[in-house]
Amino acid sequence: MLPTNSSEKLVSFATPISYKFECSVLNAVVKLYSLRLHNFDIIGMIFFDNISKQYNHHTAALRNVTLRIQPKEFISVVGSSGAGKTTLLKLLIREEEPSEGKIFLDGFEVTAVHRRDLHHVRRRIGTIFQDYKLLPDRTAYENVAFAMEAAGRRDEEIHEDVPQVFELVGLTDRMESFPHQLSGGEQQRVAIARALVNRPDVILADEPTGNLDPVNTWEIIKLLQKINELGTIVILASHNKEVINTIDKRVVVLDRGMVVSDQERGKYLL
Repeated sequence: MLPTNSSEKLVSFATPISYKFECSVLNAVVKLYSLRLHNFDIIGMIFFDNISKQYNHHTAALRNVTLRIQPKEFISVVGSSGAGKTTLLKLLIREEEPSEGKIFLDGFEVTAVHRRDLHHVRRRIGTIFQDYKLLPDRTAYENVAFAMEAAGRRDEEIHEDVPQVFELVGLTDRMESFPHQLSGGEQQRVAIARALVNRPDVILADEPTGNLDPVNTWEIIKLLQKINELGTIVILASHNKEVINTIDKRVVVLDRGMVVSDQERGKYLL
């Protein structure tokens, strides 16, 4: 349960975002997460235990990576292109398989889960990738609703939650548009809405603001911060130095697949 002063804390959190937007986001987030806050067991840590990923004899995407991510943590993963950031995120949802090592989610070994049971793990994780991964033959609304249908949500929940999450990302007037009718930034916001709609325990965000203008960038970062304050682990991979430094949270630096820096209140060092 949230402490009694949590709403006050969220509203007073300082960022370069208008007060009007901040209040609207807070209201939307509280609505979207209200069912979860009544009976919410915080997820345990995420543990990458000596993980390596080898694509061929000459390409090592990750080398002996060990990371422990605590409940409620906001962690930024930075590194140059090819450093292993995206591979690290994909391993957690088993979109990629490690060559060596184990991954644990809430004390459960993700790397040992049978393929037919992976949906149980993935329902706890919301993913936001740079390439959107939207279904081209479905509207924005249908893309987000499909994520709820796949999770077994009732029609009543879908009809209530999907419009709320579109309000949250600022796309209420684009719900009936198909992906090819949306700009790159709009498609990314639909992907963010899809990641949030099932109220996940973990958000994986791979360059979520890469296609957004500065105003929308800060709005999305503000949203991720608020969701993190409600108890959700956020793992953000980003090249945006200003964003990383403003968040002022833990920063892990990858270089050629290895962790070269891990600071509690770190900065973008590259």
